[in-house]
Amino acid sequence: MSAPAPELWLVRHGETEWSRDGKHTSTTDLPLTEVGEAAACELAPRLADVEFDLVLTSPRQRARRTAELAGFADAEPDEDLVEWAYGDYEGITTPEIRETVPGWTVWTHPSPGGESAEEVAARLDRVVERARGQRRTLVFAHGHSLRVLTARWLEQSATEGRFFRLDVSTISVLGFERETPVLLKWNS
Repeated sequence: MSAPAPELWLVRHGETEWSRDGKHTSTTDLPLTEVGEAAACELAPRLADVEFDLVLTSPRQRARRTAELAGFADAEPDEDLVEWAYGDYEGITTPEIRETVPGWTVWTHPSPGGESAEEVAARLDRVVERARGQRRTLVFAHGHSLRVLTARWLEQSATEGRFFRLDVSTISVLGFERETPVLLKWNS
């Protein structure tokens, strides 16, 4: 009998002031709002009965605090899980960016002074490799980085992450159907 296929569980951090307001947040290290803290606490009973071989978190306080409130204070910080670096667009909303760059999205246009999709994919490929070496891995991270991680798990380009809307304080699960990587659960 073969070993069970690996699973990668994703948790997007709880609400911050900027995530609530639609501002791009990568390197700015914001705390959770009261709503974000409460939602992170609600994750704990949903994850309590699941055994994880590896638990990782972005080193940003919003992800670390979500991990802590969800019952995983000892999650290992991993720089590869940080949010897509938005460069000059840090703290700015998409409508504000589109005032000077019509049609801009992080998926289709560059972010001056930030990362490219290929750079984000390269670091998240390392997370995929680590997770595929375990039975079940849990990660706490950010909206765009987790969407790229999902695309890479599914063996798609980073820009295919545009198809995976991801809400704050949600749990998603990636796994396999036979030898094919698949979505098992999304935004729950």
